[in-house]
Amino acid sequence: MRIYDEIPTSVLAQFSTLKIEQAPNFRDFRQAFRAKLGRNFVVPANSFDNVKGEFPIGFFIWHLGEETIFTQTITDIFDAKGNCLGNKTLIAYDSFNSINDWIISTRNRPGERNIGFMSAKGNDFQNTNYIFIINDKKQLPHPRGTWITTKNIKEISIYLAVRHSIEATWLNDRDQFLYPNDGWKSDREFQNNCLVFTLFSNSNNIQSQHGTNHWIPFSEEEVGAQDNFESHFMHDFIMGKVKEEKPQQEGTIQDLFTEQEAQTPDGNSFTPTEPLKFSQEAQAVLDAGRDLWRYYHKQAGANPNASYYDIKMHFQGTKTTKSGKVQMNSTSEDATYNALLADLRQSMKLLAAHIEPKVYDYGFLKK
Repeated sequence: MRIYDEIPTSVLAQFSTLKIEQAPNFRDFRQAFRAKLGRNFVVPANSFDNVKGEFPIGFFIWHLGEETIFTQTITDIFDAKGNCLGNKTLIAYDSFNSINDWIISTRNRPGERNIGFMSAKGNDFQNTNYIFIINDKKQLPHPRGTWITTKNIKEISIYLAVRHSIEATWLNDRDQFLYPNDGWKSDREFQNNCLVFTLFSNSNNIQSQHGTNHWIPFSEEEVGAQDNFESHFMHDFIMGKVKEEKPQQEGTIQDLFTEQEAQTPDGNSFTPTEPLKFSQEAQAVLDAGRDLWRYYHKQAGANPNASYYDIKMHFQGTKTTKSGKVQMNSTSEDATYNALLADLRQSMKLLAAHIEPKVYDYGFLKK
């Protein structure tokens, strides 16, 4: 800021990450640093020696003599060899609320019951690996996120699917996820696609050893389980069998034997009262997942409450790293399991591609 204050008519060159242009923590700086942005371009950070990581480095020319608040620009994109890859719109996001503001609004609904915890950090692609689901926040040394409940499972699934369905790259690394418009509320297919994506995402780390597994989307009969499941919540949710009584309003008489569909504060239903209808892509994921569950439950000593994570760990096993951390192996020696998992992952890729356009349509990301 010294150059801006002491040489106000100069031309300033910036060579850095995109924090000045896009980071939420630089919002106040952008309001104070009022200069016209001239020519600019971005390249991958690892174009430079001794630089690791997948993120953009930008070259920007600022004309300090022309007072303008930066809101957005169209920047040229070059690869490490200097080839032009097109252009991209860089947005400051100062006038937008974040996706985390949106998910916070789903907390503390009447009658909710916890079924898991979602770790959530940051609003951009660089924090994608911090978006995952576990049983309880006690599993994390410094938990940041939100409880998953019987009343916000729909929004949580959308959140996770939106954050993970689009691959993180060096170019979108700093792009911010935003508070959506209301279009998603009436799109049942999108909601159901996101639910299925979340159930079979590699970021769904629910484990039966850490508590009740509420995330089994099948019945015991469908997968040939050797014993009853401890929880049928997810299957009941999918089948529209989770019934709740609507709170009786003062001055009215309610039929106590009539089960009502629960509502969010804005009147949007969060509990289905009939079986969910799935797209072809989502149904393919469910079918592939069911085949994997069936194969697992044929194994001796199969845990009836096993989660997707548990099933993968059963077949892939674990290893201990040099630091003493226990990790799941990346492969299995079971050829049948490998084939079933490959089918499931391929179906998940197709489902992710089906979800992606809606991420932009509903304003979760800007193009």
